[in-house]
Formats: sequence, C-alpha cells, structure tokens
Amino acid sequence: MVTKTKRSADSASSSGAPHLSGTVKESAQQIWLAGLGAFAKAQEEGGKVFETLVKEGTSIQRKTQAAAEEKISEATSRMANMATDISSKASGQWDKLENIFEDRVSKALKKLGVPSAKDIDALMARIDELNRNVERLGAKRAAKSAPAKKAAAKKPAAKRSPARKSA
Repeated sequence: MVTKTKRSADSASSSGAPHLSGTVKESAQQIWLAGLGAFAKAQEEGGKVFETLVKEGTSIQRKTQAAAEEKISEATSRMANMATDISSKASGQWDKLENIFEDRVSKALKKLGVPSAKDIDALMARIDELNRNVERLGAKRAAKSAPAKKAAAKKPAAKRSPARKSA
C-alpha cells in the first residue's frame, strides 16, 4: 500500500491534480474496506475468544471455589477443635471455682453455727434410732401392763366421797 501511494504521488505530480484525488479516493476506499474486514474478523473471532474466555473463567471459578471450600472446611475444623479445647479448659476452671465457692460458703455457714447437710443427716439418723427405741420400750410396757389392767378391772371400783368431787 505504501508503494501504491508513492507511485500515485509520482504520477500525480507529473499528470496533475485529478489523478491525485482519484488515488486518495481509492486509498480511502481500501482503508475503509480494510477496517470493515478487521471489524468482521474481530466479530467472528471475538465470539470464539469470548466463549474461550467464559470457559477459562468457569474453570478458574470452579478451582477457586473448591480451594475456598477446602479452606473453609479446614478453618471450621480448627475452630471446632479450639472450641472443644476452650470448653474443656473452661469446664475445669468452672469446677475449681465452684469448689472454692462451696468451701467458702461452708466455712461461713459453720462460723454462723448453721448445721451442714451432713450434720442434719446425722441428726435425722439419730432421731430415727431414738424413735425405734421408744417404740420398743412402749411395746414392752404395754405387754407388762396388760395383765395388770386385767387384774385391776376385776376389783370393784372404790366409791368416791362427795368432797373430792367438788375439789
């Protein structure tokens, strides 16, 4: 194309202006057609390039998504392990704190003279034992006094004097 333009310019200088305008017109026409051809080629190959880019993008997205899911799974596992560790440590600390609290409350109640649950249980056991002893003694007395009551019932009742009634 450059060579055509040089020839055109040489011939235009020798033959005149009408030939020069024709050459410029012809060059503009060729440039226009070259632009249209490039545009058509870009459109044709642009679709193919676009489809190729979409496929590559889809592939990269899948790889990225798989990597992200793997990292999320790994992070979730780590967090679960950390939570378990923290929970067990906290539980141990909580048990220690609870024991300290119970000991201090127990000491304070003891200083105030409030009986403990063990003291109350011991008293209840002692009361139960005493009740059993009382019941046994009552049963023995009832057995001994039953024949005496029968003998007393056979004797006639003594008459009371009127003075005793008023008193």
